[in-house]
Amino acid sequence: MSNQVLAADLAKHTPAMQQFLRIKAEHPSSLVFFRMGDFYELFFEDAEKAARILDITLTQRGQSAGNPIKMAGVPYHAAEQYLAKLVKHGESVAIAEQIGDPATSKGPVERRVVRVITPGTVTDSALMSDREDAPLLAIVPGKKNWGLAWLTITSGSLRLTQCSPDELPQYLARIGAAELLCPLDSVATIKEALRESHGADVHLSGQTIPDWVWTPDEGERRLMELFQMSSLQGLGIDDLDKYAVALSAVAAVLAYGANTQGLGWHGKLPHIQQCQVEDDQSYVGIDAATRRNLEITETLRGETDPTLFSLLDTCSSAMGSRLLRHWLHHPIRDQVIVGNRHVAIETLLANPFALADVQQTLKQVADVERISTRLALGSARPRDLSSLRDTLASLPALASLLSPLGKSSSTLQDLASVLASPPPVLNLLQQAIAPEPSVVIREGGVIADGYNAELDELRHLGDDCGQFLLDLETRERERTGITNLRVEFNKVHGFFIEVTNGQADKVPEDYRRRQTLKNAERYITPELKAFEDKALSAKERSFALEKQLYDELLVQLQAHVLACQTTAAALAQIDVLATLAERAQTLAWTRPQLSDQAGINIKGGRHPVVEGQLAKRSESFAPNDVLFDNSRRMLLITGPNMGGKSTYMRQIALITLLAYVGSYVPAVSATMGPVDRIFTRIGAADDLASGRSTFMVEMTEAAAILHRATPNSLVLMDEIGRGTSTFDGLALAWAIAQQLLAKNRSWTLFATHYLELASLPAKYPQCANVHLSAVEKGHGIVFLHTVQAGHANQSYGLQVAQLAGVPQEVIKEARKHLHRLEETANQESHQADLFSHAADEVTASVDAESEKAVAFLKEFEAIQLDSLSPKEALDLLYRLKKDIDT
Repeated sequence: MSNQVLAADLAKHTPAMQQFLRIKAEHPSSLVFFRMGDFYELFFEDAEKAARILDITLTQRGQSAGNPIKMAGVPYHAAEQYLAKLVKHGESVAIAEQIGDPATSKGPVERRVVRVITPGTVTDSALMSDREDAPLLAIVPGKKNWGLAWLTITSGSLRLTQCSPDELPQYLARIGAAELLCPLDSVATIKEALRESHGADVHLSGQTIPDWVWTPDEGERRLMELFQMSSLQGLGIDDLDKYAVALSAVAAVLAYGANTQGLGWHGKLPHIQQCQVEDDQSYVGIDAATRRNLEITETLRGETDPTLFSLLDTCSSAMGSRLLRHWLHHPIRDQVIVGNRHVAIETLLANPFALADVQQTLKQVADVERISTRLALGSARPRDLSSLRDTLASLPALASLLSPLGKSSSTLQDLASVLASPPPVLNLLQQAIAPEPSVVIREGGVIADGYNAELDELRHLGDDCGQFLLDLETRERERTGITNLRVEFNKVHGFFIEVTNGQADKVPEDYRRRQTLKNAERYITPELKAFEDKALSAKERSFALEKQLYDELLVQLQAHVLACQTTAAALAQIDVLATLAERAQTLAWTRPQLSDQAGINIKGGRHPVVEGQLAKRSESFAPNDVLFDNSRRMLLITGPNMGGKSTYMRQIALITLLAYVGSYVPAVSATMGPVDRIFTRIGAADDLASGRSTFMVEMTEAAAILHRATPNSLVLMDEIGRGTSTFDGLALAWAIAQQLLAKNRSWTLFATHYLELASLPAKYPQCANVHLSAVEKGHGIVFLHTVQAGHANQSYGLQVAQLAGVPQEVIKEARKHLHRLEETANQESHQADLFSHAADEVTASVDAESEKAVAFLKEFEAIQLDSLSPKEALDLLYRLKKDIDT
């Protein structure tokens, strides 16, 4: 049945279903978790969808409006694992809790949605990856530029920018949004843009945001309220008209984020402490295709290992892993910032014992960043607070390890200063939270003894319970003579005296039967009943008071969120720098040198991921060099398939990327001039969803490079033109290479099987031929993976096919046909040479005759006929006739 139910139709349904349908109408795009006792129930279409995704039983019970009620449910206490699976599938879930009292409710207990869980707004650690952020992104198409705003709700980081539609795929790839918002009237436009970006994996949210939210004025108002500003100039927004579409996007992410946390559309997220207007010129540009081809955080097969990130991520904390991922996707152009990171790593490497101690200490720290968010939203759990307390208490020791290193590194000195004085919230946490608190507040045991006198007194009553029961049991045994009499307590029946059936004749008259068992009876006495009332009342009151104190504590802690976020940022940065130092030490990487002079010079460069995989098989990697300067801007790379051309190209790009991340690099030495972008055109794949062939994808990526690459860009072009006919492909490859050389003038690695391109350096001296060497053995081939000067003589296609397992009869037939083709080509070449020689002779003859004709005409023009005598005129005619005959 439809989820959009008219009010007039509600009367046909049962009261409980009426309540569900009203909630569902308010959240049509979310699965509704409808709390009923110890279960969250889903109904109708929600139940069918949840049953498919969660692999739970779909049932139907009773009827509503004459139709069977389809149901599926999950236990309340185990809801997190089911929520995590739904969020991973891109679903949103509205949690409808019981807020009424079943004892006093007439009809269904009142329920209300207390929060909406979506892929881009989850804050609970059990529902998300602890080593990966899940940003919420809003996009607003404009007439010229599009506005983008993205919020990482778990860290309180808010960013905004504007870009052209052509730049959108690059931003989507860099941001890596978990959920995308857009105005309803722009859904088709956004989806088309996503299709064209082929490879942008973004969940387009189905949540409806009120139209009044999508305005620049609303974005401006929310930012000024959030940061207590009278204008947005302090954020770098001087021209409101210029950033109009971006401000509309800001309004959307802030309103949507607040609403999902139960704060309403007008609510304010309390933990957003900064807003950054992002300028793409600050980063080394990496488009979606390049991120995919370089396998930075995901392989071409969509796996997380082996990648550059999986190789580097030995971080001690989840905060460090998330920041490392961010750095890898945001290499910085500013050589001062990058150089400071290099110095910090160098300093840590020079102090290996301090490095080991720092990493060991960091392994004990909690995820302060995400705990800070839960503090701000009032959803922190007891173990969050104890973990935060213990982490803050360890900061001075960590600062003391870093302080001596600050003499060599200003970065480490600044980080040590942040950690030297823990936030004042530490004292409050030490006073308020028990050393080992319970997992949930309802179980008690969270607030520390001595924090509240009334709570201590109520707990004392509960603690005396055990001794009272022992004393009562001893007295009753003596009074009744029942030696096996027991006085006990359970949560269902309270306090009781248990007597076996064999001793039933000794039971006193003041015993009142409470429960009958198979072999025993349970009784209560007036004395025990009075103590029960007192003890249970004290326990209930202590739990209620503890909950009250905990809620008050969360409110107090919200004033310290900013200090905790500052601490979290420092811890994450220390973790990443220490990790990069450890990786450099373990993998034998070196510090790159940054230069303001144009060029790239790498000695003994290695592909970090391939080298790591070879090391697992006890194999070594063959290092190679590369040199780019103003006189050498393109390397034309030839050689066999599997010879290592793609690996060589990718390793140069990865070394460049790592250098501008601030990491050491896998090379003997590396000197880097300014780099503004890295482009790749590698591999072949159809984009069937967008109706684009392999060749169309290839040309689209090539076009993007030709339009955007600059003299400071690093360009990788692999096998361009192979998706069409040989002549078309060769012509395109030649023209594209020529354009890169003559117009873009980028640092270009151009790999090709078109050996005809080897003549390109004759026309462009800034282009050089290199090849990956191989040695033939019989009909086989041995790849040396070594880059050498000059071009390859052949592509070794048959040898590679043989290695791939192509049947021998096919290889033999191919070799015969290749021989025939080569003979034909040689004959055609010989005939072409003869024709060329004959043409040269004809041309020479024609040229000679032309010279004679020109001389004859010049001499004829110089004759003054009127001055000649008859005898002179006759002699002239005879001489001219003789010249013509010869």
